[in-house]
Amino acid sequence: MLVKAAIRRKQMFRAFRWSLLLLFGFLLVTHQVIINGPLVSYDEKINNQPQPEFEGVQGFVLRRLDDLGLRGLTATVLLIAAAFIAYKFKTWRPLNLAFLSVVLLNLVVGAFKLMLGRTKPRDGFDLLHAGGMSFPSGHASNAVLSWGILAYIIYRYAKVDRYQGRLATAGVVTISLTVCLVSLIRRTHWFSDLLGGLFIGSALLVAVIAIDRYVPSKSQLH
Repeated sequence: MLVKAAIRRKQMFRAFRWSLLLLFGFLLVTHQVIINGPLVSYDEKINNQPQPEFEGVQGFVLRRLDDLGLRGLTATVLLIAAAFIAYKFKTWRPLNLAFLSVVLLNLVVGAFKLMLGRTKPRDGFDLLHAGGMSFPSGHASNAVLSWGILAYIIYRYAKVDRYQGRLATAGVVTISLTVCLVSLIRRTHWFSDLLGGLFIGSALLVAVIAIDRYVPSKSQLH
């Protein structure tokens, strides 16, 4: 029992360290946006590239891929899946983690969106405190956190093997990068919005995992 507790503490501290490192990355990106640094110049360079036109089936597919980072979709899938796993394996922990993730995401990302008020590339100009909601990207942070927590819950509480866990992790990375690429193609976000969204979504993901490690459930104790 003492050995297991020591392992959990080690895992928790490692997760918290990674969370702080990712948060620092997010704050660096935020600083670049605020001071109009080199990263913002890179935003403009990417946005000035010729934009291909995607219509018909191609446009439909792009919009559906973009939906993989949509808050309503990700939160719904996460909560339903967490509720099913909680019921099947007789533990409330998956549902609690899902709720915690959704709340943290809305509070943290929403607060920064409101504070910075950055406009979107489609507006034709890049301004802060202009009533925009571009930074950080909710789609990018949603994709990382929601699909990431779902993968963690499945691995941790549905008792899948490590190979399946790695496949789930690869799936989360693929979805997150796909959402970011589609956002750039459709010009719904600046590059720094997406980078900031990936950082803050990952920081919150690892923080929730650290909290789960810090307060073990009965299923983990046994």
